Amino acid sequence: MTIDRAGLPFIALALIPAAVCLVAGLPLVALPLSGFAVGMTWFFRDPERVPPQAPEAVVSPADGRVLYAGAADRTLAPPGDWLQISIFLSPLDVHVNRVPIAGQVTRVEHVPGTFLPAYRDAAASRNERTEIWLQHADQTIVFRQVVGALARRVVCRVGVGARVQTGQRFGIMKFGSRMDLFMPTTATLVATKGDRVRGGETVVARLGGIVNAQ
Repeated sequence: MTIDRAGLPFIALALIPAAVCLVAGLPLVALPLSGFAVGMTWFFRDPERVPPQAPEAVVSPADGRVLYAGAADRTLAPPGDWLQISIFLSPLDVHVNRVPIAGQVTRVEHVPGTFLPAYRDAAASRNERTEIWLQHADQTIVFRQVVGALARRVVCRVGVGARVQTGQRFGIMKFGSRMDLFMPTTATLVATKGDRVRGGETVVARLGGIVNAQ
């Protein structure tokens, strides 16, 4: 297991003063700082995942618990008709995000906003977020990294024009957050409310009419 590079400053922030305290003969001060460093290392863990090979399989873009799976709420979704899966990430979940299906990135948009708790429906449209549009064959998939009350920043590492693969790492959300996934209404949802999912591995839906992966 590796550590996402976004976590290195947080780990160093605790380890450096912990080392100074040990040298200064202050082990009781160094101990909680070392514990914080261990916690940050655990939070920014980046385990390997094995995505399915089926070209029509849509995998979860994040670890967590499914808040909603069904027809998209038009007040929260992009314009048009979509199916929606929303996933809540607690601070204990892996926060590295993964591409739900192979394709080409056609749009990346960062939207400033509020910091409502990520499990609330309003968070999908009001909170700060990054929205990624992906073209797979002739179908469009949209997924959003949404910050929460604790998560105040999302990191997105893909840009317009990038060709990505199912399960590929594309970013990270810091300290509890939400992921919303929107798919064509011709897709078949596999995940249901309450399911625990693993980013890059758990199949949450299957696209219809897929012959070859892109």
